[in-house]
Amino acid sequence: MQSVVGRWSCVFTVILLCCAVGFAQQSAGNARLAGTVLDPGGNPIQNATVVVKNDAGLSRTIQTDETGRFSTDGLPPGGYSVDVSANGFAPGGIAGQQVPDGGTKEVSITMNVAPLNQVVTVEAVASVAAQLAPAGNTLDATSAKTEISGEFIRNFTSPVSDFAELVNLAPGTFSLNPNGVGLGQGKTYFRGFQDGQYTITFDGIPFEDTNSPTHHSWANFPAQWIGGVDFDRSPGQASNFGPTNFGGSINLLSPDVPQGPDFRVTGSYGSFNTRLLELDIDSGQFGPGDRNSLSADIHQLLSDGYQTFNYQKRDAGSLKYQYRISPKTTITVFGGLVDLWTNTPNTTNPTRAQVAEFGDDFLLSSDPGTPTAPNPYFYGYNFYHVQTDFEYIGFHTDLDNGWRFDDKLYTTRYWNKQNYQNGPTVNLSLAKPSGVDKLNGYRHIGDTTTISKESKYGIFRIGFWYDWAYTDRYQIPSNILTWTDTPLGNFHEHFWTEALHPFVEYEWHPTQKLVITAGIKDAYYNMHLKQFQDNGKIVGCVDGGVAGKDPGAAKNSLGQPICIAGSPFALNTFNYNNVLPTLTARYRIWRNWSAYGQFAEGSVIPPSAVSDVFGARVLTPPKPTITKTYQAGSVIKYNRWTLDVDAYYVHFQNGYDSYTDPTDNEAVFVATGPSNTKGVEFESNIALGHGLSLYLNGSAGSAKYQEGQNIPNGGLWVANTPRDTEAFGIFWQHLNWDVGIDNKRVGKMYNDNGTLNYLINGTLIPYPVDQAISLNPFDVTDLYVNYTVKNASWMRGSKLGFAVTNLMNSHNVVGITPLNPATSTMAYAPNAGDQLNLLPGRSIMATLTLGYAPKR
Repeated sequence: MQSVVGRWSCVFTVILLCCAVGFAQQSAGNARLAGTVLDPGGNPIQNATVVVKNDAGLSRTIQTDETGRFSTDGLPPGGYSVDVSANGFAPGGIAGQQVPDGGTKEVSITMNVAPLNQVVTVEAVASVAAQLAPAGNTLDATSAKTEISGEFIRNFTSPVSDFAELVNLAPGTFSLNPNGVGLGQGKTYFRGFQDGQYTITFDGIPFEDTNSPTHHSWANFPAQWIGGVDFDRSPGQASNFGPTNFGGSINLLSPDVPQGPDFRVTGSYGSFNTRLLELDIDSGQFGPGDRNSLSADIHQLLSDGYQTFNYQKRDAGSLKYQYRISPKTTITVFGGLVDLWTNTPNTTNPTRAQVAEFGDDFLLSSDPGTPTAPNPYFYGYNFYHVQTDFEYIGFHTDLDNGWRFDDKLYTTRYWNKQNYQNGPTVNLSLAKPSGVDKLNGYRHIGDTTTISKESKYGIFRIGFWYDWAYTDRYQIPSNILTWTDTPLGNFHEHFWTEALHPFVEYEWHPTQKLVITAGIKDAYYNMHLKQFQDNGKIVGCVDGGVAGKDPGAAKNSLGQPICIAGSPFALNTFNYNNVLPTLTARYRIWRNWSAYGQFAEGSVIPPSAVSDVFGARVLTPPKPTITKTYQAGSVIKYNRWTLDVDAYYVHFQNGYDSYTDPTDNEAVFVATGPSNTKGVEFESNIALGHGLSLYLNGSAGSAKYQEGQNIPNGGLWVANTPRDTEAFGIFWQHLNWDVGIDNKRVGKMYNDNGTLNYLINGTLIPYPVDQAISLNPFDVTDLYVNYTVKNASWMRGSKLGFAVTNLMNSHNVVGITPLNPATSTMAYAPNAGDQLNLLPGRSIMATLTLGYAPKR
């Protein structure tokens, strides 16, 4: 490790010194040109490309924000012309604008819609259909992507959504949250990949659990903090950061800081007594030279939840500050805090018997029972307190001669303190009560750095992702009436993890139409796990101590094992290293039609649970999961319709699967055979006229374990992989109105059912019973109606909104955890004690936002 770190440290030190020597910025002047780009109806056009030029050859290229505004400062005084290009509009502009010394010149530019048969291309991409599309890919794509705009998030998702719901409409994707949208921990699946098999980033910074690379949608990055999503369903390039890119990357983007000031107060109320109060403040550009800008969000979410007594309370706040040192150099500071309280139990699903007796929304009860016979379903015996924070300081600069430098130093924390009653039967004995005192807490500190050099031949990139994390986890049996813990827990562990991913990549432009990108990444991980003696649930005694599970071992007064000799803890150290290549090619067939192909290798290290063995000594470290991905696709954008298609094949080696241990409802990881995932996807939007569009997408595929010798699950489906998905929506976006209705259907899929011991090469090895429980197709319909004050009105941002999720009030079973794990017959039979994951019922939310946008 030291040689690897030392070698790369020297390389980056030299490069950083070279960049520092070459860094120099000079102000060109103190004049400013700003304005608004509008469509024929007076609506702002966002993401329009604005080119500002003067007679001396100075040229600036900028993009309009969500209100159609653009601004460029640091200009020398004199005459300027402004050229504008935008999706679906004919080129426009204005000339002969005199910008005074030390002053500001304001302009307004109205664009004309391009003719119906006109093909608009290149960076201006596009088409009316592309601009109206709720989601879609770009002509510059080198992989299967769905880009989701801030407009879609604000107008066509519930105001209480979290990031799991924002991507639900994308091809092959579905999300599950039994307590209602944004009111519990949602999980997203796509292409047969479950959470932990894909990366999620925020402003390019990965975040994930430390015991396995999973995520917590209800405790990180609510929709109020998200200005867009770049959903890449591919391994991406070597320059993309993250621990599990082979499955894809859900890249969350913070909102841009507006150039003009505004203030918004929002109140939402709806089903399940859900209340959202929010305050947004945007400073606009201020200070000398208008170089400073700041946005802040503070909100509180309260809800009873769809499930009975599954209360939620979330207090959260975020702040984003930008300082423009010069037109080419920017410093960005972001910070966000979430404080979450909830009565969610460790098991978030009711049983068949409870659903039959109490209804689809049953989870917990208000009856505490008696001191001698407590009710195990009393909500007061279950409470979460989760605290998270996420901060970074980013530095971006464009240097001379095509050099660019980007760096983000970050830290993030997740601290989940939970107490819950475990199971349907209460045990108040001192030996091992049925309550559980649980902690899962960790802190990440890291850095992402990318240095690039652009020339006429292409773009060279080099950089790294470094992450260090400390984790404290335990589970201790506890009395639910007094919350008195037993002396020894089910487990207690501290561990330190370290990741270093240096990369090098070259984007070659051999012709104007062809782009080939090749890269390589070194994925290095180091993990130190300290596991303490426990009550025999996981480790027992270590290093020669008396085995806690030995019937003849000595016990204390509580019936817990007494360790004789040995050590108080065991330390396991694992090092994982994989060199991962990527290769992509994109070809612009016509001005409005591109095609791409991709090959990439990926990896994910085993979860920390692989060290959860009796005695805590892992003699043979497990191997990382390795994947090979092959992918091809095409993007077409005409003025009135778009079409994105892709096909993919992914081979897994050294995979892991998990099942739920019925004694403590915790995931147990086991090795599986290799698997293959393959399929096709498409996405399209058709502009029907007058702001009306039809959106369609679909997927068909499979994820199955590979058939072969000594692979007992060969040919069976991977859990939670639908055979097909379909989505359609009708959206009307005109003037101040945004109205949409969409439907998402998820085809047949399967759940697993515990494990069985199979005789493989003379050894009994646990394998999950795959494809054991069949789940029928289900679909969900959502409706959204919004009226928003736009343009340059002093009430800009004011809004009246109405959202209905699960319009048809569907209650399909979307997951089953069986009461009885697999038997030797491998057959599953429904049982009254099976836990059911059900679609939450219909939710209606009304929103009122009062906005104020003072003149600059």
